[in-house]
Amino acid sequence: MKFSKATNYALHTMLALVAEDPVKPVGVQQLADAQNVSPTYLSKILTKLVKAGMIESVSGANGGYRLTRKKEEMTFLDVIQAIEGTASLFDCNFDHGSECLIQQVMVEAEEKMEQHLRATKIVDLAKRMKK
Repeated sequence: MKFSKATNYALHTMLALVAEDPVKPVGVQQLADAQNVSPTYLSKILTKLVKAGMIESVSGANGGYRLTRKKEEMTFLDVIQAIEGTASLFDCNFDHGSECLIQQVMVEAEEKMEQHLRATKIVDLAKRMKK
């Protein structure tokens, strides 16, 4: 299974924002430089995170992005779904309905992965970074 590069950048961006002062916005250039990615590309990812209600854009000379939700609530699953959406990773192409045994195994695996990602808080990684 593979997530997009956008998800990778979004997770790293959210980790950076969680680790920063929650009041002071962080500029897109600073976030882009830290990941060696173009600010234009990162701005598109940030727009998805804004739409998901995770961060807000602050305009002005000292503008940038900052968290809108409590950092203790941010999970890996939240960020992944903001970028990738909530569609299932596997969809059986055969027309034999919901009793497909392969689909059942794949859905169960996906539920376990989502459970783990939902339980993993970004703030816990930020705490480990500061040590």
